[in-house]
Amino acid sequence: MKTEYRVDLPAMMRLYETNYAKLVRLMPKRDEVGQVCRYDIQGQEYALVVRESTRYTTLLDIAQLSQGEAPDYLRANLTVRLYHDARVAEVCTTQQISRLKPRYDYPNPRMHQRDEKHQVNAFLSDWLGHCLLRGVVASDPMYKSPLN
Repeated sequence: MKTEYRVDLPAMMRLYETNYAKLVRLMPKRDEVGQVCRYDIQGQEYALVVRESTRYTTLLDIAQLSQGEAPDYLRANLTVRLYHDARVAEVCTTQQISRLKPRYDYPNPRMHQRDEKHQVNAFLSDWLGHCLLRGVVASDPMYKSPLN
């Protein structure tokens, strides 16, 4: 018997709230378009770039800059929207997915997991925790974004 996946909204909102709390500690000091904050995390370089900034929201690109041994399609590349009034952060896009749906039927043509959105936001939470624990900031105000 096939069971339908249901979004656990309270759990999803808790995840968004913890992601927001972690992310505001890591983002560039000024919430202005083009501001960049770079991190070295155990030999891997990442950048957080402010792509859009309005009164109530900020759109950030988070990208792995260093090549490492992984192919390009496996390097971290996320776009996250922060909602300052609600104090939540949500992944909007990731590598191959331009708009994440709350749930997907399974199987589907792109083979997304039923809870793909939750998994991507959980990955962001884990990555932010790792960055806070092991990251070394390498900010340079003259540094230009590699993501433009």
